[in-house]
Amino acid sequence: MNRNMKEWINNMYNGSERAIMPLITYPGTQLVQKRVIDIVKDGRAQYECIQAICSAFKSAAAVMVMDLSVEAEAFGSPVQFSEIETPVVSGHIVNDIDEINNLAVPQVGEARTGEYIKAAELASKNIKDRPVLGGTIGPYSLAGRLFGMSEIMVASMLEPDTVHALLTKTTAFLINYVLAFKEAGADGIIMAEPAAGLLSPAQCQEFSSDYVKNIVDAVQDDSFIVILHNCGNTENLVQSMLSTGSAGLHFGNAVDMKKIMPQIPKETIAFGNIDPAGIMKNGTPEEVRAKTMNLLKEMQPYKNFVLSTGCDTPPGTPMENIHALYKALDNFNEAQKQASA
Repeated sequence: MNRNMKEWINNMYNGSERAIMPLITYPGTQLVQKRVIDIVKDGRAQYECIQAICSAFKSAAAVMVMDLSVEAEAFGSPVQFSEIETPVVSGHIVNDIDEINNLAVPQVGEARTGEYIKAAELASKNIKDRPVLGGTIGPYSLAGRLFGMSEIMVASMLEPDTVHALLTKTTAFLINYVLAFKEAGADGIIMAEPAAGLLSPAQCQEFSSDYVKNIVDAVQDDSFIVILHNCGNTENLVQSMLSTGSAGLHFGNAVDMKKIMPQIPKETIAFGNIDPAGIMKNGTPEEVRAKTMNLLKEMQPYKNFVLSTGCDTPPGTPMENIHALYKALDNFNEAQKQASA
């Protein structure tokens, strides 16, 4: 299905009600009696989880899980799996420019990437009432997993050419990977680039945003969008993030959205930013409702704001807290409707 994603954005912008798109696929394992390890290794299991979430909750889009180990594993990184926690990269695989030059760029389909494309294909074929968004890591965050985060931070200052050599390879792979999501029928991707939140604005531009823009330019069109996610302290990075040309920006709970939204042009949709761990997983339904209602009131002037969690909501998040998020939005939208009547 070639859905017009510009129209999707316009509908959220011009809609009579505030839209919602939380990242809640991991908690959906509870709805299908599956473990985290099942949905990160089996594309059909992940699709079933996404479908169950779509059946249970009204959301602007169907969103795949945010798993920042998939692409690094395809390059050869070791990954530690858990039945109940998200996978993590457990060691880096390149140490210097020679090893980077010898690093092979994997084919899409290697390791678990094929299962994620399968999940996107199944979701796109079977979920018709909303767009399907795949998920990938960003080029700098992927490079950090391959090189080591502390190592790449130092190299970004002392050996920038080494970092650029690695970014060239991570970007080349990510373009092909995102194009595979597009070919599978997905309507866009959420690209998670959290490591860029550790950089200065100039470094973010040089080592992240310029490369993200290369990916956006290669994949984004009227029927396929990129939403750039950065859960770091991005208040001073918004202009750099905007320079990527991404159709949407997704913010973590490290920032105050009141300081973010004035920087966002009205044609760019912005998502955020209820704390996924502290509030959604570990808070009470009352705390979820209060935080959500407060955020919605603060965001009232901004038509291009969409309610979301600040990052992927952790496995084990209570369903009653997710229901509380939606209930708060329903109450807010109803109050707005009555006020304008």
